Amino acid sequence: MFAFSYPATFRKGRQDDRILVTFPDFPRSATDGATKAEAVEQAAGCLCSAIAFALAYKEEIPRPSASKRGQHMVPVPLWIAPKLALYWRMRDLGVNNSDLARKLGLTEAVVRRMLDPDHATKTAKLEAALEALGQKVVMGVEDVAAC
Repeated sequence: MFAFSYPATFRKGRQDDRILVTFPDFPRSATDGATKAEAVEQAAGCLCSAIAFALAYKEEIPRPSASKRGQHMVPVPLWIAPKLALYWRMRDLGVNNSDLARKLGLTEAVVRRMLDPDHATKTAKLEAALEALGQKVVMGVEDVAAC
């Protein structure tokens, strides 16, 4: 099983007390917050934007690296994680949109929308696409550690 969360570094800014958040796996992405809670919230949005941008422009999206000392894991938002899983699986298998569309009995446009970060794809379609490529979605929850 694979956890959809990326390591992030949270540190106080040098010029002010804002908390700067950076992602080693997305070096062009950074955000900040006035408080730790705000920085965590902003980090989730920043991560989502970085993934959505890469999906939209068909860029390489790294798999999460291991968390190092002092880093915190930021989860990929639930609505985009299955799109990311499908994107990786298609790339790993060398399957293009048309290939997957044929497997599913759909048009290529439907598969394109499944990968579109701005399209609200139904979960059942994403699950069916992943299953056709040999994977299944498994949901998990865990307790949040006290901050």
